[in-house]
Amino acid sequence: MRRAKRALPSVAVVLVLALGVPLAGCGSESGSRGEKATSAGKESGATMDMQEAAEQSDAMLDAVLEGIDPDVQWAHGPTTTRACGVTRRRTVMTVVSPERRQTFLDRAENFWRKNGYRIKAVNKDEKFPAVYAVTRSGFGVSVSFRGKGQAFLEADSPCVKESKVAAPTTEPNGPAYEDVYPLPRPNVRSDFWSGSGG
Repeated sequence: MRRAKRALPSVAVVLVLALGVPLAGCGSESGSRGEKATSAGKESGATMDMQEAAEQSDAMLDAVLEGIDPDVQWAHGPTTTRACGVTRRRTVMTVVSPERRQTFLDRAENFWRKNGYRIKAVNKDEKFPAVYAVTRSGFGVSVSFRGKGQAFLEADSPCVKESKVAAPTTEPNGPAYEDVYPLPRPNVRSDFWSGSGG
């Protein structure tokens, strides 16, 4: 799938450049939820390939979405590869009101902290808030709000061996929007996420 170009606020661009995500390193050194151990690693000196990295990224995104309560509906975003890494994306289809966005980010951040991820940066921008974290094995993960208040989750692998990358196998918990890009704006209402009360 192709990725549409989006205008990001200058604050977000500076953050991405300053973070330098993804980090170098491969394999899993932690038992963090969503970060699978791989057979490749310390003993053989081998590194995982792009497909293995994509599968680990999927597991990390599955885990954080399961950790956000109440549930939100999501769909797969595009997968992209670069010289030696891969990025998996999820797009939240549930409407998250401006009053609930910080709560959404806090739940993702708390989940990552509890599971041994290091929080690299928190963008408290009123319009485009975001949280960026990194695993011990060098995977960068983020949740960010962009145009029309839509939430996006991304997992960037560290540098890995080049390989073909298959589509994600996890089924979205709503419409798959296959062959639809760009995805629609949030269109699912939730009593909690769409509201502003306690």
